[in-house]
Amino acid sequence: MQPYDFTPVLETKRLQLRSLVAEDAEAISILRSDPQVNTYLNRPATLSMEEATAYISKIATGIQQHNWMYWAIAVKVSPGLIGTICLWNFVPENDKAEIGYELSPAYQGKGLMQEAVEAVIRFGFEEMKLQLITALVKPGNEKSLQLLERHHFRPDHFNHYVSKEEAGEFVVHYLLKPVI
Repeated sequence: MQPYDFTPVLETKRLQLRSLVAEDAEAISILRSDPQVNTYLNRPATLSMEEATAYISKIATGIQQHNWMYWAIAVKVSPGLIGTICLWNFVPENDKAEIGYELSPAYQGKGLMQEAVEAVIRFGFEEMKLQLITALVKPGNEKSLQLLERHHFRPDHFNHYVSKEEAGEFVVHYLLKPVI
């Protein structure tokens, strides 16, 4: 992977993907505590304001250490956080990263995550020079699976890109950089 900015602001037609800020703590607490959002994620179901503030600090530290890129998703007309999206689990020697995302239920079904995923994929392939992006989906998460399929991710049935041990109960999907 080439050197790049770990805090870029990305824009789509309706969204701004920006860094998390301290003012996002309440929205992060609400998002990460939402039972619907957590249905397909392996994490605790609640997050206090104190935990949300610590989480924002943890994310900032990981960005500084180049462990991940993490964006707050905001609608351009309203800067409040409605979701998050990240690239993480980098494998620099293989130009590989994993994408992850979550969105407030009030904003689901409107094509917003599709815009965010498209922007992050484009950034990953064009700016970061990634060759492969993976995504791990919990069985039964049909909305996430459909989102990935719209972006041409394919299932990794043979664990070529993520080992069975690393994937655990999740199903691995992958997207190779298009050859132009």
